[in-house]
Order: sequence, then structure tokens, then C-alpha cells
Amino acid sequence: MIGSKPVFVLNVRADISAAEQADIAKYKLGDTELYASHEIKGGSGLLGVASRLAYKAMTINVTVKDLTGGKKIECKDVVEMLAVEDQIRDAAKTFAQVLAAAAQFGGEEVVEL
Repeated sequence: MIGSKPVFVLNVRADISAAEQADIAKYKLGDTELYASHEIKGGSGLLGVASRLAYKAMTINVTVKDLTGGKKIECKDVVEMLAVEDQIRDAAKTFAQVLAAAAQFGGEEVVEL
């Protein structure tokens, strides 16, 4: 492996209960994006097209479906891997709050102010 760079792999998967899976399906949350890295911006002309293709290839996206089914994310270095892991943990915590709210949804709630 002389001259090749190591690849750091992060496998993510959430343990989702049957009730949570039902709420994900009911509220159509599977395609909800929880994390997206943004590494390259596109330019104009032919170079812009190439930049946008490279951007799409290098962007890491994680959706609810990815978390429930599992996803393998390859990172260029350990620093990127740790940053991605941290962002996905934050996104998962937020999504847990969304699922808790979805479980409560379905009727009126009166809140006194």
C-alpha cells in the first residue's frame, strides 16, 4: 500500500423501536436529511459542471432512512471522521426530539400562557 492514503470508515445506525418506525412511516420522515457536509462550491461553465459533480461525489448526506438502515461513511482523515460523527450525534439527538413530538401529535393540546 505504498503511496495510498488510508480511508477512515464510520458506520452509523440507530436503534429504532417499532413505535418510532411507525411514526417515521406515518409522518413520511424517511427522506428527512439529518446531516450534509458541504466541501466544494460550483463555478460557472465547464469547470462549474465538473465542480458540481465533484461536490456531489464528496458531499456526505445522512437521512433518517440511512440511520434506520445503517450507512457506511468514508472519510479522508480521522479529523473529518470525528467531525462527521459529532454532527451525526447532534442530528440524531434532534431527530429523537422530533420523534418524541410526533408520538405526541394527533390532537389538540391546550397550553396556558
